[in-house]
Amino acid sequence: MKAVRPANTMRLVILVVLAASLALGSLWLVEVMRRQTEDIMPAAARTDPDFYVEKFNFVRMDKNGAARYNVTGTTMHHFPGDDSYLIQNPVVHSYGVDRPPMVSRSKRATIQNNNTEVHMYDDVHIDRPASAKAQRFQLTTSYLLLLPDEDVMKTPKPVALQLGGSTLNGVGMVANNATGEFKLSGDVRGMYQPATRN
Repeated sequence: MKAVRPANTMRLVILVVLAASLALGSLWLVEVMRRQTEDIMPAAARTDPDFYVEKFNFVRMDKNGAARYNVTGTTMHHFPGDDSYLIQNPVVHSYGVDRPPMVSRSKRATIQNNNTEVHMYDDVHIDRPASAKAQRFQLTTSYLLLLPDEDVMKTPKPVALQLGGSTLNGVGMVANNATGEFKLSGDVRGMYQPATRN
């Protein structure tokens, strides 16, 4: 058996040390570049919720401390990327000084834009019971935008409305309860039933 010469052994050791140094240096350089890239690149927007609540009741007050509206639901998830909320089975009670509470329900809803927009989706129902000053009001649609602070409801979708015994159907609605304005954009059909007098 031929013995390995000390000079060859020394060369082999030097080559192994150099290769290991190059590998470690490359790993260090890659890590430095990765960290610098992370510092330069904007952070990816978070898409998963940061918290959720079950069986909640959120109440929004007016300037005088009276309840303006409240929102309940089975679950509410908060998304920090756009500061929005996703609610399952939402129920919104809107309160007014001179009218009975209006109740809005749907399968799901999102609350956006600093809690000023409530987007209701899927099987939307609104009901306002009759009072001494107004007949019962009902509305059904597939999507509705509520602007509770402005007392406005909007939808580009078909709607079916009932006021007392009268019915009205159309596509594209804007209703402003604060000013009493109401508009249907198209395909309007209705049946008017005069209110009964006592």
